[in-house]
Amino acid sequence: MSSTDDSAGEGFTAEERAAMKEHARELKTAARRKSRADKAAAEEQDVLAKIAEMDGADRVMAERVHAVVKASAPVLAPKLWYGMPAYALDGKVVCFFQSAGKFKARYATLGFSDLAKLDEGAMWASSFALTEVTDEVEARIAALVTRAVG
Repeated sequence: MSSTDDSAGEGFTAEERAAMKEHARELKTAARRKSRADKAAAEEQDVLAKIAEMDGADRVMAERVHAVVKASAPVLAPKLWYGMPAYALDGKVVCFFQSAGKFKARYATLGFSDLAKLDEGAMWASSFALTEVTDEVEARIAALVTRAVG
């Protein structure tokens, strides 16, 4: 099998390639925006528009996650990251929401980058599966996000 063979199991999936293209568009769009305030407002609108495009349960969970992150860690700025709602500190993504539909997964994910201050010994979780966002789950998300920004 040659290294250029595009057979199943090698390389990126169609969904992953689409996410990379989406990220390239996000970077171009961000570079065109003028002031920092314009960028922040536009980036939040981009996130809200992306959430609005999601189907059913993904949309409901993303809306709740967005509200919890904004309330728990107002220092985090909403932005798109590989076509996903993400929340950044000084332009660097700290956490993100990945809908189940994005990569045809059975559950949505709340993920944290290595910038999140969630370290706990020699091993800790950096992403969490979400099947619904209940009041209890909201409280856990709030605690994680607050801890992540330290």
